Amino acid sequence: MMGIPSWWPKLSWQVWLIFIGRLLSQTGTGFTLFYASLFFVNQVGLTATQVGLGLGIMAFAGVFGRIFGGSMADGAWGRKATLMVSLAISTLGSFGLALSHNFWAFALANGAAGLGQGLYWPPAEAIVADLTTREQRNEAYALNRLGDNLGHSIGVAMASAVVALTGAYRLLFVIDGITFLIFLAVLWFFIQETRVASPVAGPMLAGWKTALTDRSLLVFGLSNILFTTYVAQLSSSMPLYFRNFVGIPEVQIGALFALHGALIGLLQMPVARWLNRFTRIQGLQGSALIWGIGFALVLLTGLSAELGSLPALALATVALMVLSLALVSYNPSASALVADLAPDHLRGVYLSINSLCWAVGFAAGPMIGGVVLDLPQPWVGGLWVLWVATVAVVWGILSWLNQILPCKVNAAASQQQKEPVPLGSAERK
Repeated sequence: MMGIPSWWPKLSWQVWLIFIGRLLSQTGTGFTLFYASLFFVNQVGLTATQVGLGLGIMAFAGVFGRIFGGSMADGAWGRKATLMVSLAISTLGSFGLALSHNFWAFALANGAAGLGQGLYWPPAEAIVADLTTREQRNEAYALNRLGDNLGHSIGVAMASAVVALTGAYRLLFVIDGITFLIFLAVLWFFIQETRVASPVAGPMLAGWKTALTDRSLLVFGLSNILFTTYVAQLSSSMPLYFRNFVGIPEVQIGALFALHGALIGLLQMPVARWLNRFTRIQGLQGSALIWGIGFALVLLTGLSAELGSLPALALATVALMVLSLALVSYNPSASALVADLAPDHLRGVYLSINSLCWAVGFAAGPMIGGVVLDLPQPWVGGLWVLWVATVAVVWGILSWLNQILPCKVNAAASQQQKEPVPLGSAERK
């Protein structure tokens, strides 16, 4: 390992290839992230209701994709084949959106895109767990989140340039599809199957019975839904609150969230390594506390705008900096904990349940935020009071989980890092 800096993650080369693939595909997703709704309403002529219905179809298809993706990844299909199917379907969805000129084509393409996205997450998370030891997982999952965040940021920036130079919105969807094809090619030629064969053959969905009777997993799921509801506030309620109730101009809000994305990129790997000295539960409890501080600062931002006591933009900047730290401390700890809980042959199903928590959180979070933000002042500030109050609930759930969690899962990773870990080796429970 001569020549590799000590702070650089010592991971299997296949984990790095997955990172590169995710960076490429999420760059493509970033191309369409903010422009899809604008294009189909303002250029194609669909109504906002039709676009919203199409996005709902995407989310609904994604739930089925997550369920079947976990079972396929653990079954005869394996991680690699399931990932390739997900990317092929996502490619069809992107090209379908590029060719859509009416609602039914738009709805069908969104269904394909949602199904592909849902199929993707369980095997993508499981393959990282397969290729790493327990001690490596914080950094491995952080690396993949870094690829996702960098890809989104690069894609959004490049899409803005493409639209400004050409005005060719449909080209964005074509580029999105091409990035999925490139990732598919990387998988085909360079990634090996990592699935551990099940000791007992059974029906495709048999693993769900085991997962849904795992008390530790279900208790964690309760806290994870709240965590993902917090994450959803960053892209749904918070920009609207800053604009309509704090009075920050849209250009400055864009700059704030660009800073937020940059901080996530800078902090993701150092924080993941720092978390190795704590148990997974301690890492999640610390993250919950930071979320609470961040939401309290958002509330203070709104109050300062009403009273004119402190500069709202400065407070909003500090709030988003704190929430960036909250996010990067949550992501690796949550995925690594689920991977630790899962039997080797059921990692796909367990991580599918983890992914379904995101689906629930991103459905509930914007809905709750939307209802509260339609209320008059001073009730709007109650949204952030609510999220701060739920931190106590998260702590209670995590404390309960700490009592029932298997000792080998809850052991601090730092206590097990006494021997050098060979690259690409994987712990077998």
